[in-house]
Amino acid sequence: MKVFSADYLNDLTAQAQGSPRKRQHRNVHESYADPCQRLFNAIEPGSYIRPHRHAADPRDELLIAVRGLMALLTFDEQGMVTGVVRFGADRNGEGLAVGAEVPANTWHTVIALEAGSVLLEVKAGPFDPNQPKDLAPWAADEGSPAALPYLIQLIGLVGINPTGQISDAGNPLDPTARSHRPSGS
Repeated sequence: MKVFSADYLNDLTAQAQGSPRKRQHRNVHESYADPCQRLFNAIEPGSYIRPHRHAADPRDELLIAVRGLMALLTFDEQGMVTGVVRFGADRNGEGLAVGAEVPANTWHTVIALEAGSVLLEVKAGPFDPNQPKDLAPWAADEGSPAALPYLIQLIGLVGINPTGQISDAGNPLDPTARSHRPSGS
């Protein structure tokens, strides 16, 4: 039996905080050949996960908040934001989801909105680590000078104010309020 304690999550979070990418994953499954791929992903604010999709080996992806507060953003083929789902753990009464299932072939990214955020990802296996990721051509490359400004634009669409609270300014995708196509690469 595998048990995932607070110490387990704290250790993973500490690794993410010490990583230049501000995130760290840890597989739960034993091998890439397993029929169910499961992993914890600790993501810190400021971590940029380039929008991507699972097209070459299309599989739905289940994302469940274990700790913290995050946002899942989905995009169309041109990079327009089509959806924002704020999700978090221990957020009863805040109107947040606890997770979401991303359909195969959907452009998406996840943004951590508070320190110590951890999610559980579940996908059907097997997984081929040599298969290239399908990265969004309209999004900034990770580590490029354009990555941070692009991430800041995405955060702005999530509706978070400078204190980290969710804004009640309405729908972040309201076309009358602002453009929802961040400039990427």
